[in-house]
Amino acid sequence: MSTLLLFLAFSLFSFSVVDAEDPQLFFNWTVSYSLQSPLGVAKKVIVINDQFPGPVVNLTTNNVVEVTIFNKLDEPFLMTWNGVLMRRNSWNDGVQGTNCPILPGQSWTYTFQVKDQIGSFFYFPSLGFQAAAGGYGPIRINNRIVIPIPFDFPHDDFDIMIGDWYNMDFQDMRASLDQGHALPKPDGILINSLPPYKANFTFQPGATYRLRISNVGLKTSLNFRIQGHKMLLIETEGSYTVKQYYSSLDIHVGQSFSVLVTANRPKKSYYMVASSRFVSKMLYGVAYVQYSGSNRIRTGRLPLGPSLYNYDYSMEQARSIRWDLAVGAARPNPQGSFHYGLIKITRTIVLQNGIAVENNQVRFTINGISFIYPDTPLKLADYFKIPNVFTIGEDTDQPTKHTPTLGTPVIDAYYRDFIEVVFQNNQSSIQTWHLDGYNFFVVGMEWGMWTPTLRSTYNMVDAIYRSTVQVYPLSWTAVLISLDNLGMWNLRSQDIEKRYLGQEVYMRVRGENLNAIPDPRDEIPIPANIIRCGRAKMS
Repeated sequence: MSTLLLFLAFSLFSFSVVDAEDPQLFFNWTVSYSLQSPLGVAKKVIVINDQFPGPVVNLTTNNVVEVTIFNKLDEPFLMTWNGVLMRRNSWNDGVQGTNCPILPGQSWTYTFQVKDQIGSFFYFPSLGFQAAAGGYGPIRINNRIVIPIPFDFPHDDFDIMIGDWYNMDFQDMRASLDQGHALPKPDGILINSLPPYKANFTFQPGATYRLRISNVGLKTSLNFRIQGHKMLLIETEGSYTVKQYYSSLDIHVGQSFSVLVTANRPKKSYYMVASSRFVSKMLYGVAYVQYSGSNRIRTGRLPLGPSLYNYDYSMEQARSIRWDLAVGAARPNPQGSFHYGLIKITRTIVLQNGIAVENNQVRFTINGISFIYPDTPLKLADYFKIPNVFTIGEDTDQPTKHTPTLGTPVIDAYYRDFIEVVFQNNQSSIQTWHLDGYNFFVVGMEWGMWTPTLRSTYNMVDAIYRSTVQVYPLSWTAVLISLDNLGMWNLRSQDIEKRYLGQEVYMRVRGENLNAIPDPRDEIPIPANIIRCGRAKMS
C-alpha cells in the first residue's frame, strides 16, 4: 500500500477509534480584536465570537468535540485546552510544539474527545503573549447521567474567571521582553473580564451554587473568598476532593477549583474578592453576590484574606486538599480504586528552575537549559523523522552545573512507565507548573532541597490528582505520573513571562519501538487536516 493510501486509511480509521457513537458537539469560533478598557485604559482584547471571556464549552464525559477557529487577528494563533487530557491525541493540543499555527485569515478545526474525564477547566491562546489580551473561556465536563455526582445537585453553576490584567498591549509586552526588559507589576485584577465592583452574581436565598473558579492570569497567585460565606471544596481539575470548608482559597496561575456555596445569610449583597498573593503591591478584584429580592448594595471594607506573604498558610492549605477515594468520577468505580502507592516507580526526574543571561537578556531555565522553538513543531518533526529539530536527552533527569544554554530539549519517556517528577525551586518567587495531557498525584510539598530520603514523607494514599501544581520559593514539590497517554506533551511554567523566556520542556511518551506506527487504540493517527509548516511542509 502506498504511503498516501496508508495515511488516508489511518486518518479515516481515527474517526472510528474516537468512539463515534458518543455524542458530538460542534463549535464555530471567530477570533478577533475588540478595543476595550477593562481598567480604564483602551487596549486590543482578543474576543471569541465577540465575547470576552469566550463562550462556555459545556460538555459531558466522552463527548467528541469539534472546534473550528477562524483567525481574524493580524498574526498566527493557537488555542490550548488547559487541563483537558486529550487522550491519545496530542495532535490537537494547540501548543507551538505540537501544532502549526492558524495563519491570519485562515481556519482550522480541533477535534478531540473528553474521554473518561469530568471537571472544571479553561482554554486560552498559547502563542506569544496573546493570553495577555484575553481570548480565554471556561470548560465544563459534566458527569454522564449514569454516574451520580457526589453531592446534592446545585441550583446553578457559575463560571468565574479571575486573573491579573495589564493595560499594556500584548504585542508591546512581547517586544519589551524581547528587548531585555522585565514585565512590570500588573495593573489590576479582573473577575469575568470586569473591573472591580462591576460583576454581579445573583443568588436565590437558601439555594446552593457551584462556582467553577479558574485563575486565567499571567503570573499572579490569587486568594478567592466571599464575604460571610464558607466554600465547600468539591473538585479540582477533574478530581473530586474530600469535602472541606474553606473561608478562602489560594488559586495559583492555571489552576481551577469547584466549590459549593449556599445562600444562607441575611438577604442583602456581599463582596466576592480575588486579591493578589506574594507580590509587593496588593491588588483586588471585586464583584457582588446579590441575594434575589434585596436592593441593598454592599459598602464598607472588603473581607480580609491571609497576609500577603504568608507562604506557610498557603502550603498548609494546599496539603489539606485530598482526593476523595470513595466516590466515582468519569467511571462508576471509586477514584481510589487506582492504588498509586503500590506501583513501582521506574524513573525519577528532578527539574530545577533557574535564571540565566543570554546576550544581555534574562532567560529562564529548566536544569540549565532555556527552551527555544525551532521552525517545525516537535510533534511533526518526530512523526516525519525530520532530523535536528529537537534534542533527546539534552535535558537530563537531574540538575547539572554546566553553563546555562539555549536548546530544544525533549524528555524521552516510555508508555506505561510510572515516574516521579520533583520540581525544585531555589528561587525567591513562587512557581506554577502544568503538564498537558496528564494529571499527576501531588505526593509531596515542603521547604528546602529535595533528597530521596524525603520520600518517607510522601502521601501515598489520597494525594490530590490534578494537572497544575505550585512550588513555593526555596522549596520542592513531588508528583507521580502514570504515563498512559502517548504523544508529545508540553510541560511548562504557567508564569507567561518565564515560559516565553524559556521555562518549558516537552515530554515524548512513546512505545519501545520508535519506528512502529502506534496502535490507534493508543494514539490516533495524524489528522487529515493537519497544518504543515517549517520543514514539515516538504514531508
